Amino acid sequence: MIYVHIPFCKQACHYCDFHFSTSLQYKSEMINAIKREIALRAVYLEDKKIESIYFGGGTPSLLEADEIARIIETIAKHFDIADHAEITLEANPDDLNAAKVNSLRHTAINRFSIGIQSFFEEDLQWMNRAHNQQEAVASIMRVQDAGFENITCDLIYGYPLLTTEKWRHNMQQLIDFEIPHISSYSMTVEKKTVLDHFVKKGISPAMDSDQAADQMSLLIHTLKSAGYEQYEISNFAKNGVYARHNTNYWKGKHYLGIGPSAHSFNGTSRSWNVSNNAKYMTSINLDQLPLEIEELSTLDQINENIMTSLRTMWGLDLIALESKFGRSVKDRVLKEAEPFIAAKNLILEANNLRLTDAGKLMADRIMSNLFIIEY
Repeated sequence: MIYVHIPFCKQACHYCDFHFSTSLQYKSEMINAIKREIALRAVYLEDKKIESIYFGGGTPSLLEADEIARIIETIAKHFDIADHAEITLEANPDDLNAAKVNSLRHTAINRFSIGIQSFFEEDLQWMNRAHNQQEAVASIMRVQDAGFENITCDLIYGYPLLTTEKWRHNMQQLIDFEIPHISSYSMTVEKKTVLDHFVKKGISPAMDSDQAADQMSLLIHTLKSAGYEQYEISNFAKNGVYARHNTNYWKGKHYLGIGPSAHSFNGTSRSWNVSNNAKYMTSINLDQLPLEIEELSTLDQINENIMTSLRTMWGLDLIALESKFGRSVKDRVLKEAEPFIAAKNLILEANNLRLTDAGKLMADRIMSNLFIIEY
């Protein structure tokens, strides 16, 4: 799978710590550099068939349809894209006007990830989102009316303005729109963001962990009652419409990241590009890859396997873990899992460990306890 990072946004959301620029001055140069990096990285995935392409950011929907098409054409020139590959565009609602949606119908984009976050005006303003409530609703309707069926929408919970009533309304809006896939995340205060500054200065209250847990529990119950499967802690799908890109990531498949700050993974190492637009473009234009590489130790690989597997409904396959890393690793994981199984936070069934709904509320703690310290 291939991830393409588009490092531009109209404005900075107060909670966001992703790499982006609010200046579009060098957009054309960046697109050319991205295309050039694709050619430079053509051998990274070892002739694997590309099952998914994901345009993330930043705000990829700031690109024109023909710019997106040229990037996809470049990928097709250097990689073998599978028939019916999932090709996703992250989009902000304010970008999805009628003209943009219509132009995107003539590209290979076949899935939208729409950053709704909330349907309440005051919440969107508090987050410093670029769209308003009317655009949130209209963007979904336009995409659906244009014939796009594979849609996911994002919602955020666990922030001070979000009451239980508002949270129910946000979820119900997506259920009523029959959105087949919903991603939902708890608001976190990342260092050096505007929200971090506001909390430290007392302008905004700190996030309430009890509120976040309650709203996550309500999320799980509400969407399950509406026919969604929670196939990963933050991702819910109806009728088996799992995000192929997300699913492959959590199953440990190899991926290539293109663009500034993008990460790549080939099973034994992880690499990431420089998080600086100018340095990225300068290096690429010299045919030099602006990346750092971390070789993953066996211990790293074991713990990543534990973490990514336990986040999903498929859980941690203990037979596969033993086959790859040895009997002692499986036995140590099982021993550490015993108290969580007894507390009904984990289920052990047919050599498979899975989080219960209660366990999902303390997933980080459970995973860290299961991690292998020495190998």
